[in-house]
Amino acid sequence: MSWFNSIGLIVLVVMMIPNIIYGVKHSHSLQNRSENPLIEALEQIGRYGCFILMMFNIPYTYFNFWFKGAFLTYVIINFFLCAGYYACWVIFWKKSNLAKAISLSLLPTFIFLFSGIILASIPLILFAILFGSCHIFISCKNVI
Repeated sequence: MSWFNSIGLIVLVVMMIPNIIYGVKHSHSLQNRSENPLIEALEQIGRYGCFILMMFNIPYTYFNFWFKGAFLTYVIINFFLCAGYYACWVIFWKKSNLAKAISLSLLPTFIFLFSGIILASIPLILFAILFGSCHIFISCKNVI
């Protein structure tokens, strides 16, 4: 894989579609109850770090696919994780509960973390952990 990860870009676009649609349809009711600016800032750092590292393979920070069949595994597992993410969006569209918060926080985290592991990208793994821990905390705080 070269410096540009087209599959990573496709995964990001696929993940963002339901978020954009939900944000447009529910813009009047979206409210962040976290009240912790440090956690919110760390979440954003983790999010954008993951976005960048899903699209761009920065030389000397990743080791590429490290086993035979890794590319196919990367595509298949990310497909199923994205399908699960869409299924959760459909199931929880009109609900606001802890199950929605956790599932819609864990699945993107798993996508980023799995991608980092299969690409052997240490920065992507670290950003995924940062994003996931903060995103899950904020999402749960918003429904409690």
